[in-house]
Formats: sequence, structure tokens, C-alpha cells
Amino acid sequence: MIRVRRRPVPPAPVEPGAVLAEARGLTVRLGGREVLSGVDVSVRAGEVLALVGPNGAGKSTLLSALAADLPPTTGTVRVHGRPAPEWSAPELALRRAVLPQSTALSFPFTVEEVVRMGRAPWAAASPEEDDAAVAEAMAATEVTGFAARPFSALSGGERARVALARVLAQRAPLLLLDEPTAALDLRHQELVLRLCRARALAGDAVVVVLHDLGLAAAYAHRVAVLHDGGVAADGPPREVFGGRLLSQVYDQPVEVFPHPRTGAVLVLPERGGSTSG
Repeated sequence: MIRVRRRPVPPAPVEPGAVLAEARGLTVRLGGREVLSGVDVSVRAGEVLALVGPNGAGKSTLLSALAADLPPTTGTVRVHGRPAPEWSAPELALRRAVLPQSTALSFPFTVEEVVRMGRAPWAAASPEEDDAAVAEAMAATEVTGFAARPFSALSGGERARVALARVLAQRAPLLLLDEPTAALDLRHQELVLRLCRARALAGDAVVVVLHDLGLAAAYAHRVAVLHDGGVAADGPPREVFGGRLLSQVYDQPVEVFPHPRTGAVLVLPERGGSTSG
């Protein structure tokens, strides 16, 4: 008997504000250590949610759990309203796209070939649709100029932008990005966060792990501050980012004040006066 594998059904259009991923009572233990404990968080269409916190706070672990790549020890994770284990891998690939911290390839793929990998879940798409998605993603991340170069020949920052282009080409309504600005210069950090805002404006949900609190304050609609395996605060940056909270979370005196021209939230570590020498 020949079994015919069903083609995964693409997700229906999402309503603004719809919860596309959520964790309830999430606890994750890795290597005998409790990395997350009792975490509740929701990700909504039309917003950028930044996960911030010190090293080891559980940001990447939470992102992996929301992506359904890491099963919880206890608690539940739902993606597009259904428990994560109920989705098949092909179905998940149409509903969420994941950017890991680093991307390694063993074969000499070109930049365009790497970006085109993001179209793999869309088996029913026409070649024209695939070409348009790839071209749009490469233009948005400014990698079109080296489309024919081997991925292995790129700098770290260039690889990061190509990896992001692959995620954008996937055109999933839920984007989960782990430190997408870590290897980037100032200009391209701003570019990546503007792309996150643009995707949210178009109706997608974006979760991004960031270490730069200034970027989180400038571009995120909401921030979740992780500390000691839990969520210390969750809300708009203006409400969440306070000097006392951040100083406690990072174990470093932090100043929070409005930009003198725009009024935007600025977050800086307290520093003593300059010394000559």
C-alpha cells in the first residue's frame, strides 16, 4: 500500500493582536540545572517582543521553547493556538521561522542558495513566488550584491545578514531571532531592528533576543526582562526599564533617562568621571 504524504496546509491570515506563541508555567531543566522556572509569556501579531537579561538568564532557552524546538520539562507551549507537539515539522515551518545565534554550513553554497533554503516549506509555491521572496529578502538585508559568493567566504556580519535573509524569505508569520545584531556594525544593527518593526507593522509577530538595551528600548513594543530563570518584568520599555530594576538584574548600576531631543528611553551603565593618563 502506497501512502500519500499530505502537503502541509499554510496558516490562515492572522488577526492583529492574535497570540501566535505562548508559554504557561514553563520550566526547562538542562544538564541538571533549572534554566527557566514557571515562565508565562505571550507573543502577539503586530508587535516586536524583545527578550533581555544578563548572560545565563534563559533568553535563548525561552526562544527555543517558543519555537517548539525545545520541549519543556513542565508547563505548556502553544504555537498558533495549538499545543506545540501537535504540529508536524512541515506545519511548524510554515508558521514560524527561527534564526539561531550562529549558522554553519558544510558545503560551498552560494549566498542566494542559502537564502533560497528559506523557501523549502513552500512546496506549493510557484517559481515566481519563490524568486520574489528571495529577491525581496536579499534586498532588505543588503546582501544582493554578493549573491553569487560562497557563504563560507563571508565575514561574520555578512553571514548574519544572509541568515536573516533566509528567515525573511520563509515568510512565516512568527519570527524568532536569537541575537540577530551580535555580529553587526552600527548601521546594520539599526537595519535589522527596522526590519523587525516593519514585519510587525505588516502583521507578523517578532521575538528577538537582544543584549543592547538601547536597541530594545528604541524598537520593541514590549520587553520581557529575564532574571534567575524567571520574568522579572514584562511590558512596554517606558514602563519596564527603570534604573532600580535593571541595576538589580544586571548587578551593575544603570541609568535610565529620556533623550534630550526625542524623549526616547536611553539606558546606560553608570560610569565614574573620566581619568587622564
